[in-house]
Amino acid sequence: MKIGLSTYSLLPAIKSGEMSVLDVIQWIADNGGEHVEIVPFGYNLVDNDSLIEAIRKKAEEVGIEISNYAILANVLQEDEEAYENEIKRLMNEVDIANKLGVMRMRHDVSAFRRSADQNTIIHFEKDLPRMVDACRRIADYAAQYGIITTVENHGFYVNGSDRIIRLIHEVNRPNFKMTLDVGNFLCMDEDPVVGVKKTLPYAVMIHLKDFYLRPSYRDPGGTTLFDCAGKWFRTFSGNFLRGAIIGQGDMDMWEILRLIKNSGYDGYISIEFEGMENCQYGSRVGMDNARRILGEV
Repeated sequence: MKIGLSTYSLLPAIKSGEMSVLDVIQWIADNGGEHVEIVPFGYNLVDNDSLIEAIRKKAEEVGIEISNYAILANVLQEDEEAYENEIKRLMNEVDIANKLGVMRMRHDVSAFRRSADQNTIIHFEKDLPRMVDACRRIADYAAQYGIITTVENHGFYVNGSDRIIRLIHEVNRPNFKMTLDVGNFLCMDEDPVVGVKKTLPYAVMIHLKDFYLRPSYRDPGGTTLFDCAGKWFRTFSGNFLRGAIIGQGDMDMWEILRLIKNSGYDGYISIEFEGMENCQYGSRVGMDNARRILGEV
């Protein structure tokens, strides 16, 4: 397994102007990372071939791999024209992934949030044919490059192990798999250990993150909608989550990494840091702890 970092983990430094994405790649290499996951928040790769090439050259220069390209998407559009435009946009993102030289691309299929009354299994099953069609078309397009497209358990709709497994089985493409985020199961109040056990067979990319968890009746204060800067936010059923440094939160990181290690998974593990601490500090300790815990389990 190769431990690396999502550029998203250093988003506060990117947004402040302290670091560019090229600085992030250098920082990852300097701190022992073996790969970088490209998540274009705080920078843009659309119609930006010069930056794409600079990223490729920088990763090669510092001796780390580019593991994955991860983007937002929502194929559940209101009309057919918007739906087709979103698929066209995603195919263009596949072209960018190919220019980056990656063999994996994660794309979402729905908006990050949905109101509770629109987020039942009934709504999911109703939306499933449209999601399946879009994922098939994008995976088929990516196949020409040998790229595996993936769905992540991400947000508050297409999340939870059963929904992810259902979607992957319905798409039924050899190059459509899962980016497994070990922490995001908590957004839907699913035990991460259980979610990891169920979905590991589908994973070709793993996001490693940690959370502090409080029950719904213990309001910690300062709650917002989801914020990558480490503020408390609420799960689907009203519990409270806040990003933590890997190994310091309330998730059973030792059991999760034991499961991953014993499964035979030998791919990339991308650290995602969403805590309140300085992002460089949280990311560095997170990578160090991931390596240490993997050695202990």
